[in-house]
Amino acid sequence: MDKTHDNGQTLIISGKFRILVFITSILLFLVIQTDGWCGREIRLVFTGDIMLSRNVKEEIDSRQLSPWIHLNSRFQSADLLFGNLEGTFADTISTPTGPLPSLTFSIPSSYVQFIKEAGFTALSIENNHNMDLGSAGRDRTIRHLNKSGIDAVAFENSPRFFRFDETVIAIIAVNLIPGQDHHSQKIPSIPLSQKIRLAKNLANLVVMSIHWGSELLEWPNKDQRESALWLIRQGADMIIGHHPHVIQNPEIMEGKPVFFSLGNHLFDQKYQSTKEGLVVDCVIKNGVLSYRCLKTHTVQNSFFPELADSSFLVSGSLAMRKTIKVSGISLQAAPNQGLSSRELSLEAFLNGKRIWHTQPIPVVSVEVAKLDGENDYLLSLERHYSNMDREAGLRPYVYSVTKNGLIARWRGSALAWPLLDAALIPGKKGILCATHRKDSFINPDPFNNETRSAVYRWNGFGFSGVEDDVVCSECEKFLTQ
Repeated sequence: MDKTHDNGQTLIISGKFRILVFITSILLFLVIQTDGWCGREIRLVFTGDIMLSRNVKEEIDSRQLSPWIHLNSRFQSADLLFGNLEGTFADTISTPTGPLPSLTFSIPSSYVQFIKEAGFTALSIENNHNMDLGSAGRDRTIRHLNKSGIDAVAFENSPRFFRFDETVIAIIAVNLIPGQDHHSQKIPSIPLSQKIRLAKNLANLVVMSIHWGSELLEWPNKDQRESALWLIRQGADMIIGHHPHVIQNPEIMEGKPVFFSLGNHLFDQKYQSTKEGLVVDCVIKNGVLSYRCLKTHTVQNSFFPELADSSFLVSGSLAMRKTIKVSGISLQAAPNQGLSSRELSLEAFLNGKRIWHTQPIPVVSVEVAKLDGENDYLLSLERHYSNMDREAGLRPYVYSVTKNGLIARWRGSALAWPLLDAALIPGKKGILCATHRKDSFINPDPFNNETRSAVYRWNGFGFSGVEDDVVCSECEKFLTQ
């Protein structure tokens, strides 16, 4: 009888232990959830150059098949599928000045369906062919893609934010190769630095899509290497390169993967090296991004890509950025498809639940600021019109972050002169380094290209000018890094 009682007690204790383990597991799961990570895997796939004109168009029309027929099953399972689209949509082409240049890539509008069916979430249009048919062609391309639910990523609307559960991915598109309009971006530059600062503070992963390098060169040139280092030091986590039309071997630079050139993904060039490409296949799980490079090729007499084999060229992993917290509240960017680059909503989360979101605001950059050494604030640069200078200029704002929303603590003018950029020096309490135009509010000249720098310190009510040689020297170094 005692034995039976003892056995009964043992069973009861075991049951309680199982319940305790179960409760502990649930609590641990909730801790992981509220820290910004969830258990499900997120898959990101990046491809190289895509061209749907010339011989590629002839093959599509002849075979009446999707050019991604060999890869649809692999691509369609991705949460985010991204590539670089070279060319613009146009069903009819006419020009009053004679024939179009031979390197004009026009895409039938019906082909957007092939892109959508393949599973593409977003495409960069930031390259030297996005103006092949002028600004009207570029705008038409953006409309066609967006109407089909595909985000057209350009420099001016970057960063683009994509959310998968609690994970936010930011993509910034940059083009260093002038096209028919002779326009391109520069590295380094203030606008690009601001875009990266915005992305790294509001996303868990910052991906740079960049059109650069020398065509048919199978190794990165000096400018690519210098640009890659600058981008990484500004905050880029992964660099996806294209334009050379051949594979340039990826490298790890300062701990970050740099895919200098993924080569051609879908193109009609016929050199053997131009018929090969790379696909970067990434999986995010529990705050870690794992990536591997798969090789693709096109067989003779075809331009439709397929996997070369099941092996992969390179693999690695990368720790994701933690979601920023201000006064214990997590802040992220809301997905911004359909909004311009100057319209961004912020979302606040507490214990894994969204507690509020802002209306779209014209934000250029944000950062967490411990201005007085004790309290957390949010410092943003926003573009607003002011009667003071009668232009939509850059204005600094300081916010407290509360459970009920943002509370503006200081709505600045543009400080002493028209503002180009401003950022806090890390580790320095309330020190703001600013780059100004050299004109003034009394006599504004928005086209003035000369600049001056200034240093400010938070005084509890706003920012006051600082005349300290040591601090000013630190600011000069910080602004030019």
